[in-house]
Amino acid sequence: MGFRRFLGDVRFWILFLFVIRLVGITNPPLEVGHNWRQTTVTMVARNFYEIEPNILYPRIDIAGEKSGITGMEFPVLNYIIYLVSKVFGYTHWYGRLINLVVSSFGLWFFFLLTRRYFGEKVGLYATLILGFSVWFQFSRKIMPDTFSMSLILASIYYGVRYLENKSRGLNMLNLVVYFLTMSLAVLSKLPSGYILVVFGVFILDRKIALYRKFWFGLVSVVGLIPVYYWYYEWVPYLVETYGFWHFFMGKSMYEGLAEIMTHIPETLSRFYETAMQFTGFGMFLLGLIWAIKYKNWSLLYIVIVCLLGFSVIILKAGFTFYHHSYYIIPFVPIMALVAGFAISKIKNSKLLVVILLAIGVEGIASQYQDFFIPEKKLRILQLEADLDSVSNPKDLILINSGKYPTTMYFAHRKGWIEYNEKIKDINYLNELKTKGIKYIVILKDADNVVLPNFKKVKENSEYTIYSVE
Repeated sequence: MGFRRFLGDVRFWILFLFVIRLVGITNPPLEVGHNWRQTTVTMVARNFYEIEPNILYPRIDIAGEKSGITGMEFPVLNYIIYLVSKVFGYTHWYGRLINLVVSSFGLWFFFLLTRRYFGEKVGLYATLILGFSVWFQFSRKIMPDTFSMSLILASIYYGVRYLENKSRGLNMLNLVVYFLTMSLAVLSKLPSGYILVVFGVFILDRKIALYRKFWFGLVSVVGLIPVYYWYYEWVPYLVETYGFWHFFMGKSMYEGLAEIMTHIPETLSRFYETAMQFTGFGMFLLGLIWAIKYKNWSLLYIVIVCLLGFSVIILKAGFTFYHHSYYIIPFVPIMALVAGFAISKIKNSKLLVVILLAIGVEGIASQYQDFFIPEKKLRILQLEADLDSVSNPKDLILINSGKYPTTMYFAHRKGWIEYNEKIKDINYLNELKTKGIKYIVILKDADNVVLPNFKKVKENSEYTIYSVE
């Protein structure tokens, strides 16, 4: 009985999920999925560590002869990696562990919220489903998506604690924590802020004192002012001043709608496959049906309002939404809540266990490849040493990696990344010579381009290094 009670404790499952995701935690960001996205985070963190620790001036390594300073998401995760590196020395995998720790706390706050309004069972099942969802994979990547959503879940928890507090005082601690977590969450990843629409139900609740609503609203506005300034004033300023565009700020909703309408199957697959896989999505649909049947208006309100809010994100993203799997992450907690509600209605304990087991197995099986780096990909770790043997670390280089910055990060250099067609253009290469390029790295996997006009100084099975001088 004691063991069964232990298995029913959400803290056990959060710890269990934390431990199994420690497998390969020190891996370089070279897994097949989103290594490019992770290395843009690590570039910024390493540049804080090696060049300039001013959080207002993030810089990446693929801006050619320019400084690399550019507009991007507010670098909260990047800066935490830098701060840890100040103590222990820089290495990339700190980002994995930091994200995993914060995202595990995110599961805990999600449980506290769902238990508060829907009961212990729904809280447990919903948290399990979220833990095995796409959250499982991205919470150990060096990316701000689950990191940001974890902060926003914490902010909602402290926000409702403040609003529902019955004491006469302002209960400042909850309000301050709400302010900090909300502001940092939306700064680190703008789309996560859509879920704040759930506070609408509290603002309309007449049982909540008017003065609490006033202070909550005021603090919310103040907390979002830095978000507005960063994304709509400072990011454009950095791009214009330092001459390098990097960050995707979305497109017009009309353009996004046109792209979504021509790719409906791919868009829908983000919900029925990417988010929680097929079993989890089936429970989500069943939960919607039962919410209607049992007239669970609170749950239906959350789904409808959040779906409307998230639709804005989808339309602003357009092609990017169905092209990148991590764009569904902000909506997955809502889906997990509905699926957890469905499972809580299942009376047959054996069937319940089978469904939860299926969700867990399906979730891990679809994401296990991220725990292991193919041996062939690890060979790029030798690139920095090979470049050091023939060049200076400050020499500018060109790599034929298309628009993927991963190789530049592991080269530990700055310069340009381009497609083969561009690199074959001798006029383009001559232009780069005037900008200070010293070496060209040709990745053989990206087509073994031969440059007869330049001296070959290093070659192996993975790449060739040419001297431009």
